[in-house]
Amino acid sequence: MAMNYYCRHCGTKIGTLDRLSVQSESLGFHKLTEEERHDMITYESNGDIQIKSICEDCQESYERNPSYHENDYLIH
Repeated sequence: MAMNYYCRHCGTKIGTLDRLSVQSESLGFHKLTEEERHDMITYESNGDIQIKSICEDCQESYERNPSYHENDYLIH
């Protein structure tokens, strides 16, 4: 089982946690609402977990240009 992190805004792969036995509490998943979990976490048929987050480039873009929050997707 691998946990694959992708940017929800540009689709860039951020990283992977591979073959780890990790509690959801240590990753902060328990702090998400049910709606946030549904939106951010996808369970693949092979057992992998896909997690949508934000990459450093998109975070920086949003901080410099707050109006970008109106867009669903960022290209950089």
